[in-house]
Amino acid sequence: FPAWRNTPPLKRARVMSRLKVLLEENADKIAALITAEHGKVLADAHGELQRGIENVEYASYAPELLKGEHSRNVGPNIDSWSEFQALGVTAGITPFNFPAMVPLWMWPMAVACGNTFVLKPSERDPSSALLIAQLALEAGLPPGVLNVVNGDKGAVDTLL
Repeated sequence: FPAWRNTPPLKRARVMSRLKVLLEENADKIAALITAEHGKVLADAHGELQRGIENVEYASYAPELLKGEHSRNVGPNIDSWSEFQALGVTAGITPFNFPAMVPLWMWPMAVACGNTFVLKPSERDPSSALLIAQLALEAGLPPGVLNVVNGDKGAVDTLL
């Protein structure tokens, strides 16, 4: 976590930008996995993935969102400022009904803000989350920043 937290936000955001491109290039493959495991029609699988890709794009804007603010003289001899810092290790347990979209709603922004993430996808349809995690590595996400844990209730209980 400390090495990733200390990576400049722009470098973290560039990983998200590369991931967005890889997700678009592999959209047919990811949608086919969703269809095969979940049973969604292909058009719905593509729609789900597109909503997730939009969140990855939003995460690439994190440097602007992380700037914080400073206000001088909010009171007599008082200045005020805010700064945003990473929390540490974050986690998400996702449902079966949106195997790509919900994980992409969770971890890209957390990771772009300097956190690491433990993702536990549904044991019913984990393949799209696993492929997306592999694409994140290809995009430049360091090993150990996004961690995918497979399993059922036992894995969930361990995370909780």
